[in-house]
Amino acid sequence: MQSRTAQHPETAMSTVVVRYRPTPDRADENQRLVEAVFAELAETDPGGVRYATFRLADGTFVHIADVEADPNPLGATAAFAEFQQGIVDRCEEGEGPNPQAATLVGSYRFLADDVNA
Repeated sequence: MQSRTAQHPETAMSTVVVRYRPTPDRADENQRLVEAVFAELAETDPGGVRYATFRLADGTFVHIADVEADPNPLGATAAFAEFQQGIVDRCEEGEGPNPQAATLVGSYRFLADDVNA
């Protein structure tokens, strides 16, 4: 199995996974803010980024971003700036955003360029 960079050496992507858990009373607000980011991305279509967010059953949010552009297009979106404002205050103590660099080990029909998609 090849890493994403090995599959596409012409495209050096940076993949980041971010986990955090909002307080139960702020989770729906957080989701609305996240949905606004996706709405703006759909409207502006900045390119250079693939982005997904999951809300887990325990209330944790997981964001996965593959970024090809420099600078990161998310940083230029107003909705993303609004989402980031107060994120630590929306989270359970000790459960704030924890960004981690990630390497794709394998994928089946998950990403747009999957061979089997």
